[in-house]
Amino acid sequence: MAIQITSTAFEPGGPIPRKYTGEGPDVSPALSWTGVPAGSKELALICDDPDAPTPKPWVHWVLYQLSTSLTGLREGDAGGGLQGKNDFGQNRYGGPMPPPGHGVHHYHFKMYALDTSLEAGSGWTKDRLLAAMKGHILAEGELIGTYERK
Repeated sequence: MAIQITSTAFEPGGPIPRKYTGEGPDVSPALSWTGVPAGSKELALICDDPDAPTPKPWVHWVLYQLSTSLTGLREGDAGGGLQGKNDFGQNRYGGPMPPPGHGVHHYHFKMYALDTSLEAGSGWTKDRLLAAMKGHILAEGELIGTYERK
């Protein structure tokens, strides 16, 4: 089963407005989702950029312990979940900020429905969250947006 994620800020595969980037106010975009399976205990969200000139995708947002009663996040809101450490070294959303002239980057907002509630504290990294979720993912979905710094 797949979770369907949408945003009022950008179309799937379309450009992410400057407002949601490091060149703008850097607030997280509004997101909505459907298709969370019955029996889910918790939701988690990871946003990363696999086009970054780094060995691993650059992590922009790690968000977990989201209630399964949520069907979306308002702009700039973490929905009451815990925020983990992004690759900017912050426990918050860090918007697109690719190197100037590096071309179009793709930002993957990935939502996971889990069959368990994680015993987690704030500040988890993407790798730590993925390790804790292993074997507990009931469904997932993805929304991709793009951004280019000229």
